[in-house]
Amino acid sequence: MTKTIISTDKLHKMSPVFGQASFNQHEEIVFFNDEDSGLKAIVGIHNSVLGPALGGVRMWNYATEWDALNDVLRLSRGMTYKAAVSGLNQGGGKAVIIGDSKTQKTDALMRKFGEFIHSLGGKYLTAEDMGMDTHDMDIIREVTPYVTGVSEEKGGSGNPSPFTALGVYMGMKGAAKYQFGSENLTGKKVLVQGIGHVGEILVKYLTEEGAIVTINDINEQALELVSKKYNTNIHRGMDIYDLDVDIYAPCAMGATLNDTSISQLKAKVIAGAANNQLADEIKHGKLLQKKGIAYAPDFLVNAGGIINIYREVANISKEEAVQRTENIFNTTQEILHLAQEKNLSSHQAAFNLAQKRIDDRKAEF
Repeated sequence: MTKTIISTDKLHKMSPVFGQASFNQHEEIVFFNDEDSGLKAIVGIHNSVLGPALGGVRMWNYATEWDALNDVLRLSRGMTYKAAVSGLNQGGGKAVIIGDSKTQKTDALMRKFGEFIHSLGGKYLTAEDMGMDTHDMDIIREVTPYVTGVSEEKGGSGNPSPFTALGVYMGMKGAAKYQFGSENLTGKKVLVQGIGHVGEILVKYLTEEGAIVTINDINEQALELVSKKYNTNIHRGMDIYDLDVDIYAPCAMGATLNDTSISQLKAKVIAGAANNQLADEIKHGKLLQKKGIAYAPDFLVNAGGIINIYREVANISKEEAVQRTENIFNTTQEILHLAQEKNLSSHQAAFNLAQKRIDDRKAEF
């Protein structure tokens, strides 16, 4: 197994690709390759001021290795601010494994990845993300303690998806109260884009409250199953942004909020589980602000998952983790009101709060 560590300073000298915004102040980027198991993995450690970097590992069949690198950098940076704005004493990190999780993932691959994580000496703690599950975390735990989200039977916090969905739901209700004057979602028309583990649980919450839910996904079988289970509408295809809905919940891949989609949006609230929803944080955050859309920042409302796995690190109870996740309702309102008061985009207001917490901790040293 080979390991390569590249400092950010060196990266900027190598290629214009490394000068992109994704590299924003990363502390360390580590590449691992193991020919025997087929492992090709990258870890991005963005910031460890508040504590060791914590973030999930995603297994995805990326079109190019550059795409994988860009993804891990964007995601690890997001984890820094997700932990900070949620009041957690953790830094931000993320890992990606390049490959098809349905055909290439094996227990041997997971053990080798665990050895890779162990070699970092606790600077990065991994967890479950797309293409991974609790079983994989249990296998990784066999070779390293630097993993969270292991099964409850083995003393862990289990699948983080229910907590992520709860946080999105609470953030959506907080944004609805800000925008519509009431947190009640009964009768509200909600579009949920992406009905994986988190998206489906969110649909459950919404339909139980009486929202009128439309679902969208590239997985036709999942659409049919979820629609039948929760009595939702289905919208097929990618022409979703101009649908007549009150709330848009992006719960699939990132960057769905861009020049084209924002110009089409009729929704007045955006709150979803996807990471990095803004294609350009500054530009598109301002566009949403200008259009009067209440955007619940992704790294705030999807923080339920990290709050859940944090209880393994900080030894807090499940009840406290639930309480912290439910408090996303209050924090979302606070940030939206602060953004209005300061004439900022909601993304910038949330980012400023998170950055202040990091800066204050740094000043203590």
